[in-house]
Amino acid sequence: MTETAPETAPETSGATSPAALARTPLDALHRRLGARMVPFAGYAMPVQYPAGILQEHLHTREKAGLFDVSHMGQLVLRAPSGKAEDAARALETLVPADIVSLAPGRQRYALLTDDAGGIRDDLMVSNQGDHLFVVVNAACKVADEAHLRDGLAGLCTVEPLADRALVALQGPRAEAALAALAPEVAAMRFMDARPVTILGAACLVSRSGYTGEDGYEISIPADRVEEICETLLNTPDVALIGLGARDSLRLEAGLCLYGSDLDTTTTPVEAALEWSIQKARRTGGARAGGFPGADVILRQLAEGATRRRVGLLPEGRAPVRAHTALYRDAEAGAPAGEVTSGGFGPSIGAPVAMGYVPVADAAVGTLLHADVRGRRLPVRVAAMPVVPNRYKRP
Repeated sequence: MTETAPETAPETSGATSPAALARTPLDALHRRLGARMVPFAGYAMPVQYPAGILQEHLHTREKAGLFDVSHMGQLVLRAPSGKAEDAARALETLVPADIVSLAPGRQRYALLTDDAGGIRDDLMVSNQGDHLFVVVNAACKVADEAHLRDGLAGLCTVEPLADRALVALQGPRAEAALAALAPEVAAMRFMDARPVTILGAACLVSRSGYTGEDGYEISIPADRVEEICETLLNTPDVALIGLGARDSLRLEAGLCLYGSDLDTTTTPVEAALEWSIQKARRTGGARAGGFPGADVILRQLAEGATRRRVGLLPEGRAPVRAHTALYRDAEAGAPAGEVTSGGFGPSIGAPVAMGYVPVADAAVGTLLHADVRGRRLPVRVAAMPVVPNRYKRP
């Protein structure tokens, strides 16, 4: 595997000078441990450590990887009543997910949509009893906060948690590593989210992540995160992992990257994310519609969309990168679709990708051809994820 910055990094790095980049609370630790830093979403972020992307990827699949995701946005939504249910009702005016039925201590994936049914961002929302805790993508967090403030004015306050860091501990040994510091996390199940004290610090832990592996995301006071991470790293099974392996792990897991696989030109149905729109928000549901783009999205739920996000497995060894055109014919014809994410999958020892194709070409096994440097190489539509998810479900 070629160890370069993930294909996502240059999208936000263009004209940003190193001096202008923000730094996470773990910046000194990254540099001390030999990270190669790159610009990403306005931050200096580690793309890899001396072991390299391939080994970091495999370490996460086999043991436990520790990721700094402090560049992402952390927000608290609080209704004047002090009840999370009222904040949930307000948030449902901006997202098609069922937030009202989200039980205390549980988390749900949701989408911010626009009036055309496009996706403004994807986010995680948890019910913390008297408020909602929301995590948004780094490149969108300023726009998301402004959008939430405007859309929820008079219904909720929107409080950014600027003094918090965020890390993810992922892999089959993540539970043992974190339970050594906070035994109660072992009883958590996928998408549980609860306050946990770690080394005396008040943290918020969710059993979730972006790798397809079991693991946790941990919101930590910024002034305590380095100590907690160094303690975790003292466990032989835990290693720091950079953006490069984070990208290849999520790609094998069939997980979308906002700005590549999702944007305002894609709808939830096109993106194969209709599972994130629960029954109560669909036609005939108790709280159907009422979110931006509902007419478009509900119509597509009923009638289908014209294109679909699919997994792709290139035949051969050459990775097929983002923006590569897809064709039905090996030699002639107009493009039928486009790759949105692609690279090498270390777990399967072969290239892996995802992209959008017409619904008629979306069946698993369909043969397409990717234009790679003027040659049309065979690519087959594949079921996602290509590496089975290992979440800890009830």
